[in-house]
Amino acid sequence: MSEPMAVSVRKSAPGREAAPAPARHRRAARSQRRLRERATITAFLLPALVLFAALVLLPVVFALYTSLFRWGGFGWPEEFVGLDNFVRLFQDEVFLGDLWRGFVLIALSVGVQLPFALAMAVLLNQRLRGRAFYRLLFFAPYVLSEVITGVLFTMIFAPDSGLADHIMDAVGLGGLGITWFASSSTVLPTVFLVMTWKYFGFHMILYLAGLQSIPKDVLEAASIDGAGAWQRFRHVTLPLLGPTIRISVFLSVIGAIQLFDLIWVTTAGGPVHSSETMAVTMFQFGFKRYQVGYASAISVVMFLISFVFALFYQRYVLRRDLEGAVTSMRGRR
Repeated sequence: MSEPMAVSVRKSAPGREAAPAPARHRRAARSQRRLRERATITAFLLPALVLFAALVLLPVVFALYTSLFRWGGFGWPEEFVGLDNFVRLFQDEVFLGDLWRGFVLIALSVGVQLPFALAMAVLLNQRLRGRAFYRLLFFAPYVLSEVITGVLFTMIFAPDSGLADHIMDAVGLGGLGITWFASSSTVLPTVFLVMTWKYFGFHMILYLAGLQSIPKDVLEAASIDGAGAWQRFRHVTLPLLGPTIRISVFLSVIGAIQLFDLIWVTTAGGPVHSSETMAVTMFQFGFKRYQVGYASAISVVMFLISFVFALFYQRYVLRRDLEGAVTSMRGRR
C-alpha cells in the first residue's frame, strides 16, 4: 500500500512546480499591455513633439545662436561677437524705453482693463433683458483680427477727419486738440484704449464662465446670513473667482510683453519710438535694417522675460490652483 502512495506523491510533485505558470502568463500579459500603451502614447505624442521641436525649440536655439554674431540675415553667420549684441541692447535708449512702455501697458492692463472686464462680467451675470446680445456685442471685437482693428482705429483717430474728432467737436471738446496717434504724449494712452476695446471682451467671457461656475447655494447662504451685495462679492464671489482672475492676469501680462501687430498697424512704433515695443524694435532691426543678430538678441531677451515670468507666476501664484488640479486628477485615477 505504501509504494503506490509514494508513486502518486512523485507524480503530483511536478504539478506543484508548474503552478507558477499562470502568474508568469499574467506578468507577460501585463508587460505586453504596458508596451502597447506606451506605443499608443508615443504614436499620439510624436507628431506634436516633432512640430513643437521644429516650430518652437529649433527657432529658439537658432535665435540664441545668431544673437552671438553680427549677421545681416544672408548666408551663414560668421562674424562672432559674443555678448556684444546684448551689451549694446542694454545701452540702447530705445530698447530701455521699450521695457518701460511694456511695463506701463502691463500696469494699465492689470489695473484698468481687467477690473473693467470683471465689472462688466458681474453686470452681465445678472438677470438683464437682452444680456445675451450685450455679451455678444462686447465679445465681438476680440473676434476681429488685430490688423482689422488697427486699420479701423487708424481711420477713427485720423487727425481732423476721424470719427473721434467729430465726436469731440459735437460734445464741445474740439478745442482740446487731441492728436491721438500723432503726438508722443497721447499715443500710448490711445494705444491702450484700442487694446482695451479689442481684448477686454475675452477677459469678460473668462470671468463670466468663472462666475457661472460658482454654486448659487453658497451665495444664497451668505445672503441668508445677512451679507449684503458688496460683502457677498468681496468675501464669496471674489475668492471663488480667484483661479480665473489669476489666469486672466497671466494671459494679459504675456500678451502685453509680446504685443506687436496692433502697434505695427496703428503707429509702427511712432512717433519717435513713443509707442514702440520690444517686438516692434525686433522687427525693425531684423526686417528693415537687416541687423538680424541684434534682432535675435532682442528676441532672446523677450523669451527670457516671458519664460522667467511664467516660471515665477506658476511657482508662486498658480501653485494652489495647480496642486488642486493634480490632486483631483490623482483622485479620479
